[in-house]
Amino acid sequence: MTHTDNLIDNKAHTRIEKDLLGEQAVPAIALYGIQTQRAAQNFDITGMPISHFPDLIKALAMVKAAAAKANYQHGLLSEEKLSAITDACTDLIQGEHHEQFIVDLIQGGAGTSTNMNANEVIANIGLKKMGFEYGQYSHLHPNNDVNRSQSTNDVYPSAARLAMVFAAKPLQEAITNLQNSLAIKGKEFSGILKMGRTQLQDAVPMTLGQEFNAFASDLGSETARIEQACLQLCELNLGGTAIGTGINAPKGYASLAISELADISGLPVTLAEDLIAASADMGAFITFSSVLKRLAIKLSKLSNDLRLLSSGPRTGLGEINLPARQPGSSIMPGKVNPVIPEAMTQAAFQVMGTDMTITMAAEAGQLQLNAMEPLIVYNLLNNARLLEKSIRMLDERCIQGITANEARCAQHVENSIGIVTALVPHIGYENASRIAGNALLSGSGVADLVKQEKLLSDEELSAILSPDRMVSSI
Repeated sequence: MTHTDNLIDNKAHTRIEKDLLGEQAVPAIALYGIQTQRAAQNFDITGMPISHFPDLIKALAMVKAAAAKANYQHGLLSEEKLSAITDACTDLIQGEHHEQFIVDLIQGGAGTSTNMNANEVIANIGLKKMGFEYGQYSHLHPNNDVNRSQSTNDVYPSAARLAMVFAAKPLQEAITNLQNSLAIKGKEFSGILKMGRTQLQDAVPMTLGQEFNAFASDLGSETARIEQACLQLCELNLGGTAIGTGINAPKGYASLAISELADISGLPVTLAEDLIAASADMGAFITFSSVLKRLAIKLSKLSNDLRLLSSGPRTGLGEINLPARQPGSSIMPGKVNPVIPEAMTQAAFQVMGTDMTITMAAEAGQLQLNAMEPLIVYNLLNNARLLEKSIRMLDERCIQGITANEARCAQHVENSIGIVTALVPHIGYENASRIAGNALLSGSGVADLVKQEKLLSDEELSAILSPDRMVSSI
């Protein structure tokens, strides 16, 4: 059977659509059209279609609705077409028909396939609302009506930026929850004395509470940094059309579209000062990626510290106990691994690595456009989601269930020579160094050696080495 025969046999199940390359049969029930179908055939790369990121679909619908309203006010759309387009966009914003966005996130064409997927889906939803069949584009056209006064080059980056701002909200919430959980542990462990360490060597005493409070404080500025990055993302080139000159858009359209988009999205979007520069500039994406990388580095460091502090259970530091989540070995009975911090670290590595991918893609822009923008969008949306989910995992499956091994902490303090640092102002650096060396060689305690040499009285020694004095904050 030939391909043509197959189309005839399936006539009841398909419709024929045309574009500049010719005809293709599209599933009769599909809301997408021929250009989306061609893109799906061309790009099967990540296995992640646009529907994998609902925020991007919602953002595309918001941009299209704003454009339709601006076009209507300029007399470029009838009231019937405006209603059909905006009602279709409302459906998408509310989460309907997302399965119709079938194009892979990584694609050639600087996002044209994503834009056309949106145009075709919105057109066909609108056609149905107007009482026509899918594909009857003479009544509502994907390009002439849904994409009117627009180009992929202003629609796609504008929608991508909105999607990233939307994705940042649950991420910020996850960070705040994690910070609160660490602070709760800081309060819970406030009375537990332990040794602090620098370069993995004994340093000076601190409390376990101080250690966890520091973990919490270290994350304190991250939500604000994300917020600042989101403000940069809210500066859009919408209305610039192909390269920022605004060709095929009426005078005043850009400002009107931005105003409508602000109302629809609830975000403080603004029109870029120089639309030509904004159409090629990837700076806001680079900043957002840098902020995510910074967060990932901090989360990896936190996870590594948790693994060290819980190492053992008998031959490591063993100062804290992580909640057991699953058996840790197929050969070693009783072994339980720190799987949650391990997973968090791997997610962080992914974000760190793709920051370089984003950097290279941003640098690869040429003249008035960056054709690599889909790779940037894919990685940033994926990284925001990856961090949000892994942070929630770390918080709920690990941090909240941590307990302290108070006896082990006390044992480390008693056996450490690190407490000699507190004696330096009272017995001098040379005496303190000699005491530390002798303690290390003999295995004796620092306090015992100080007493033997009668460098300090028992009362003086007790006062200097009191926990409150050694761990007090400035």
